[in-house]
Amino acid sequence: MKPTFRFVALALLLGSHLLSAQDHSIKVTKRYLNLPVSQAENRGTMQFRVNGKLERSFKIRLASGNPDYWVFCDMGALQGQTITISYDGKADGLPKISQDDHIVGEDSMYHERNRPQYHFTTRRGWINDPNGMIFYEGEYHLFYQHNPYEREWENMSWGHAVSKDMVHWQELPTALSPDSMGTMFSGSTVIDYENTAGFNKGNTPAMVAFFTVDNPEKQVQCMAYSLDKGRTWTKYSKNPLIDSKAKWNSKDTRDPRVFWYKPSKHWVMVLNERDGHSVYTSGNLKDWQFQSHLTGFWECPDLFELPVDGNKSKTKWVMYGASASYMIGSFDGKTFKPESGKHYYTTGSIYAAQTFTNMPETDPRRIQIGWGRVSHAGMPFNGMMLLPTELQLRTTKDGIRLTSRPVKETEQLFRSIGKWSSLTEAEANAKLQSLPSPDQFRIKATIKLSHATSAGLSLFGQRILDYDMNSNLINGVFYSPEDMTSMEITADIYVDRTTVEVFIDHGAYSYSLQRKPDARAKETLNFWGNRIEVNSLEIYNAESAWK
Repeated sequence: MKPTFRFVALALLLGSHLLSAQDHSIKVTKRYLNLPVSQAENRGTMQFRVNGKLERSFKIRLASGNPDYWVFCDMGALQGQTITISYDGKADGLPKISQDDHIVGEDSMYHERNRPQYHFTTRRGWINDPNGMIFYEGEYHLFYQHNPYEREWENMSWGHAVSKDMVHWQELPTALSPDSMGTMFSGSTVIDYENTAGFNKGNTPAMVAFFTVDNPEKQVQCMAYSLDKGRTWTKYSKNPLIDSKAKWNSKDTRDPRVFWYKPSKHWVMVLNERDGHSVYTSGNLKDWQFQSHLTGFWECPDLFELPVDGNKSKTKWVMYGASASYMIGSFDGKTFKPESGKHYYTTGSIYAAQTFTNMPETDPRRIQIGWGRVSHAGMPFNGMMLLPTELQLRTTKDGIRLTSRPVKETEQLFRSIGKWSSLTEAEANAKLQSLPSPDQFRIKATIKLSHATSAGLSLFGQRILDYDMNSNLINGVFYSPEDMTSMEITADIYVDRTTVEVFIDHGAYSYSLQRKPDARAKETLNFWGNRIEVNSLEIYNAESAWK
């Protein structure tokens, strides 16, 4: 993506604000500093200093020729101040850096060819794990692992977005940036209503974030707090809270998941350490005591309680890991005791999913968002968030299991094109032609097989649904329906510009995948199989969440 002429002209007119040397002072008068990036360049380190004090340091592939795309620094907090910028890489790109109240490419943002239209993506740069997901005073907060300066992994920070409905998101300035201790890895947030940590101000409770700081030597657990709904953060002066490398003889100690355990009136932290999840407890969020350890999980723990079949008097606890495997059991505030597992309910591109905390009593849903490991060709961003889904525990033929379905708020995005029943394969394929665009849509279908061989649905030659009744496989993964003698399967399929999410049999199993069309495909969308019947078919057009 090339800058528009008005940005080139602006750079030429900036005069003293033009960056033309590797050390340059500039008075911040605009909201953004726009920086050109080329993936062909080697990374260099850029630093900003204010009154001689380091304000930020990051690595960037500063373009010396035509940039592949532009990234930006939000300078809103530094308005009117003078910063000194230094760069130890190739200096040819420095004259291209400019100030503006707009981001380069802003006029086409969210309309780019490979920009998902109803999945969250960041304006610029890389994203991975969701972090700190919390509901507070009418806002859903989504923090996430973020590199603001490139579409590849680096400069791990906490990006931040808020939403009223988990569908329409507003991206805010970076919440937590690397510091002298290291980079900001994954974690969680809580609201300290009882002021146990002493950070509250008057009647305003602190939003407290727990995160891993990573450096070449080790990973330690730290915290920061906010008194303005997560807009600005103060890092705790006595960080780190936990340094457990020596205990485990491992650098792999990360991703603190913190929540309030009401029966014992203490805080719980679930922390991935070496080969599993550890449980720590605290009364003040500052001093933590090790309690127990459960092996068999890797990264990004979650631990939560859910009613079984909606019965609030019958609950189970779920211990969760980054790969979407989970155990079901009991928890007494210090030790999780597994009763079954490990199980899975979802596969594919999902990783490091996390659930919202602090949900209101009037809406006690357990809502999860996962990182979609999906690339977006030619875009100035990479990675995405999958749809928010509600998790429930249901009794099945195999025992109690997790189910997952998109939250009701997503329904506002879809407009019905048509609904039919009892169709032959040919009739169903004819109905698929009513879809106005293959870019973004939703299809709900129940198909019945007359043979045990594979059948399903293809999109530009890619089998987005492939059900093999003979081997009980869906897109290569074992799945046994509740009625094991049934030849039917129901799929709720969400297609966006770069990704597909499929929910089987009302969320009993789900999967996500990257769109990979076959250039040789002759048909856009079609059912296929050996004399299949389409018992029901619903087609929806999907609106953009970015309007």
